[in-house]
Amino acid sequence: MGDVTRILSQIETGDRAASEDLLPLVYDELRKLAAAKLAQERPGQTLQATALVHEAYVRLTNDPSPSWDNKGHFFAAAAEAMRRILVEQARRKSRLKHGGNLHRVEMPEVAAPEGDSSERILAVDLALTRLDAEDPQAAEIVKLHYFAGLSLEEVGKVLGMSRATAYRQWTYARSWLKSEVESDS
Repeated sequence: MGDVTRILSQIETGDRAASEDLLPLVYDELRKLAAAKLAQERPGQTLQATALVHEAYVRLTNDPSPSWDNKGHFFAAAAEAMRRILVEQARRKSRLKHGGNLHRVEMPEVAAPEGDSSERILAVDLALTRLDAEDPQAAEIVKLHYFAGLSLEEVGKVLGMSRATAYRQWTYARSWLKSEVESDS
């Protein structure tokens, strides 16, 4: 049993001190995932990779009854936590109180690029919820690849499937989501 799996078992049994031992072991990987996801966002993003990692980690370790089978399961939960944080931020930004549909204009640039990433994230999240009801495995691949930034090879390893299956499922899920997002527009 690896160090991460051992510590996850300790956390599951209620050892709160074990969560302090976990962060140094998984921080670099979580930071890489968060940085990859945030690199896809538009310039001017206010959420930093470090903040995303810390918020996701706090949510994961403050869960009253965590149950992670292994390192891969933990990273899948981390990807889901990051996705939810990004969706919450997108929803918050789209509220009138936080600027609503106003777009940030960087000076001296003329205008921000077309296509608000907040709207895109919300549309993908809505479609992803529908996909999860229809095909949970395909939805999990989208969460890990699109929201957590894992490569499809890494997604295959985390989910215990071959590289070819991960690519095939990604192709299906991407096509399904595109169809759903376009039909909602």
